[in-house]
Amino acid sequence: MRENVILDDFDRRLLDLVRRDNLQPARLLAEKVGLSESAVSRRLRRLRDEGVIVADVAVIDETRLERALTMHVLVEMEREGSAVLDALLEGLTARPEVRAAWYVTGETDFVLYVAVPTMEAYERFTREVLNDDARVRAFKTLISIREVLSYDPARRALA
Repeated sequence: MRENVILDDFDRRLLDLVRRDNLQPARLLAEKVGLSESAVSRRLRRLRDEGVIVADVAVIDETRLERALTMHVLVEMEREGSAVLDALLEGLTARPEVRAAWYVTGETDFVLYVAVPTMEAYERFTREVLNDDARVRAFKTLISIREVLSYDPARRALA
């Protein structure tokens, strides 16, 4: 279990600003939060070192690049256990079609976010990853018709 990091109001305001636009220079961030540029730089470095800020990335609209089908795949395991779950996760991690995965409670054990260019590619994926895996009892595919609410890292306020 990861240890929680203690944040003050300056840290929270900085995080709120950089999760909306992480290309803002420290000078502008300093003006917005009421700290010196060097204090902002130190705080951002500490937040990165402590693992609060885990990446500086660009969120890409993949629909502008290629046509893709997106699916949410609900996977039910035959049985659970650390070794079984770890082995499945290792296999999923190696597959570029799997963009994200969650271990969940209920009848479903995993929810996968899968993106493929065609239904044929999805069939290949299910045959190679899910159908032939004895650990998988069943899976259900939910095909996305269209995205109605885009991923937005700034959508939820920090606690």
